[in-house]
Amino acid sequence: MSGRTLSVLLAGATGLVGRHVLAQLLSDARFGSVVAPTRRRLAAHPKLENPLVDFDRLDREAAWWAVDAAICTLGTTRAKAGSADAFRRVDLDYPLAVARLARAAGATRFGLNSALGADASSRLLYPRTKGEVEKLIGELGYPSLTIVRPGLIGGERGEFRAMEAIASVALGVLGPVLPQRYRINPAGRIAAALVEGVAEGLPGTRVISSEMLV
Repeated sequence: MSGRTLSVLLAGATGLVGRHVLAQLLSDARFGSVVAPTRRRLAAHPKLENPLVDFDRLDREAAWWAVDAAICTLGTTRAKAGSADAFRRVDLDYPLAVARLARAAGATRFGLNSALGADASSRLLYPRTKGEVEKLIGELGYPSLTIVRPGLIGGERGEFRAMEAIASVALGVLGPVLPQRYRINPAGRIAAALVEGVAEGLPGTRVISSEMLV
């Protein structure tokens, strides 16, 4: 890919990590164009294409799937989604659909924002779902796959999550004495790991653990 800029698709551009990823992609000269499909309109930018979509009814024939790389930061919580099925739709079905469609259109690099403790064999819904989506995307044949597994994400959300707020305060106080993997991971650091992963495009699968994001 040397000698030309990359085109990249970002799914999840309105979330906490996604907003940081979008800002970094738009300011990075290595990326010539950014496609960010969203439900609501984003601020215009010369490098940005912003198709409005329903993730339950993605247009498989859209020309904008044809990119060099894709990044997915889609995610929610069981409480916000309202049910286990709704949670899995956002955290598994949507990322997998994005990864499949981008790969089918020629993308060779993928970055996935997952979570600390992701484990497809877990009995718990959240880590099991994260582990399953990692496994399924890993089976799509991307020559370069970057999986980022943050712990508690630090940053200003557009919504209030009570448990995360309590945990952030506790970890902020205890941070200096906690093992690195349990410390707060700033959203900007997570975003940078995803952006660098697809920019470098190293062959194989690379997993970025939470202790690497402190």
